[in-house]
Amino acid sequence: MASSSVRPATVEDAAAIASLQLLVWQQAFAAVLPAAALATDPAVHAGSWAARIDAGGTVLLATEGAEAVGFAAVGADVDWHNLLDPVGEIEVLYVVPRWGRRGHGGRLLAAAAAALRVTGARTGRWWVPAADRATARFLIAAGWAEDGVRRKLDTGASPIVEQRWSGSLDLVAV
Repeated sequence: MASSSVRPATVEDAAAIASLQLLVWQQAFAAVLPAAALATDPAVHAGSWAARIDAGGTVLLATEGAEAVGFAAVGADVDWHNLLDPVGEIEVLYVVPRWGRRGHGGRLLAAAAAALRVTGARTGRWWVPAADRATARFLIAAGWAEDGVRRKLDTGASPIVEQRWSGSLDLVAV
């Protein structure tokens, strides 16, 4: 079995991350995303990922052997409204479905939690499409829970309803 790891992404990884993003959208979110989003050229997103990484944004890349299989990005800002439990945000965490159930999601979640703890966050938040039951099962197994907050994203087609999940960054148990 090839070795698996998670490492900080580099600007040179931006094209691979954009390709992973589109692949996950096409394979896991085809029922909720508009057709135009699913047909986007990855190069459109690669520049944004490169700029984010170059500016010091936390983007993590999961690999199996030499192949990129997933990625995560965490927010730089911490919500300090509750000083005893400051909150950081996982903005995205994707593993290509073909590479699922091999621990990549757990390693990405653990690395994202570690990155958020460095910023001072103690709790994490993550918005997940309500229709994404696979990620919901993953988060439940990791000890996270829905916190009852929902939002609707206007896609220009059918809106995407997302649920907010919260979990302790100290107790990531995957």
